[in-house]
Amino acid sequence: MILIGQYDSPFVRRVAIAARLYGFEYQHRPWSVWADADALAKINPARRVPTLILGDGEVLMDSLTILDALDDLVGPDKALAPASGPERRRCLRLCALSASVAEKAVSLLYETVLHGEPSQVWTLRCRAQIGEVLDALEAERARGGTLYWMGPALSHADIITTCAIRFVREAHGDLFDAARWPHLAALAERCEALEPFQAIVQPLTLAMKD
Repeated sequence: MILIGQYDSPFVRRVAIAARLYGFEYQHRPWSVWADADALAKINPARRVPTLILGDGEVLMDSLTILDALDDLVGPDKALAPASGPERRRCLRLCALSASVAEKAVSLLYETVLHGEPSQVWTLRCRAQIGEVLDALEAERARGGTLYWMGPALSHADIITTCAIRFVREAHGDLFDAARWPHLAALAERCEALEPFQAIVQPLTLAMKD
């Protein structure tokens, strides 16, 4: 396997952490979607990360698609998401909510970096969406009472929530308030202390083409 993308991306990081928890070995190519866009386009015409090349040469893109494939490879007994039923739907919903936080945080970062005068309307909209989703996640986490989202063991929901929170904190330091979202902050702190999270981490950088 070859995993393409930098670990400062919450989506690349979530895939890499899951792969490590599953015990998959892979070659890592820390390509930037900006500085390495031409090389990436030869493999993935969408020029997006994460991109995963399987051992047989099949190319997968989008973290959700990649994780679905990895789950299939390890089987339902080892997968980091319930196999079916209400618990699976809940896990996927939590993943989707946390992923939306990461998506809006990335969009907000690009709006700031790429435009001399960022759109105030878009900036306020992204910030509001991030805050409102975190409010919803915090409320559900406060009702949970379990060590992790789905119980005593890690799931994909814990991974993407933690990766999203780290990205928000690094990209937009004023946007994550641990006092406002204490249960989410505690979950992220618990996960970040685990070996896979400590092994797979990268300070936020933007490698742009000259």
